[in-house]
Amino acid sequence: MRLVVQRVRRASVEVDGDRIAEIERGLLLLVGIAPEDAGVDLVKAASKIVDLRIFEDDAGKMNRSLRDVGGRLLAVSQFTLYGDTRKGRRPSFVGVARPEVAEPLFDAFVEAIRGQGVRVETGRFGAKMAVDLVNDGPVTLVIEVEPPSPVG
Repeated sequence: MRLVVQRVRRASVEVDGDRIAEIERGLLLLVGIAPEDAGVDLVKAASKIVDLRIFEDDAGKMNRSLRDVGGRLLAVSQFTLYGDTRKGRRPSFVGVARPEVAEPLFDAFVEAIRGQGVRVETGRFGAKMAVDLVNDGPVTLVIEVEPPSPVG
């Protein structure tokens, strides 16, 4: 699973001109899912996101987490995070999980984050979305969540 985490002052998603989700201070989370991600520990990944210390404390140091600041999270599925641009000029999406695999994993991941006590809004899986955000910092991280290695 590939995650792009952006600390935001606010973020929203529109589909067909209708705003379907919005948050104030918190995290915008872009989520890419690969075929092998069915084995990912979603609770552990959710805890990592919620407890990332990327919000500033009173001294201006990044020492506070989403949980600490009472922030919200906007999760948006984004298969293009697995676009492979090593050959040619058109990205290849061979490494992307098919929708029937990715959508239930995305939904389960969102539920795992909610299980951490965080209020979560989402985009619409598979829809063409307009994502609007005000990045705070800017602070942007790319996180790779690996499934467990096969024993052998």
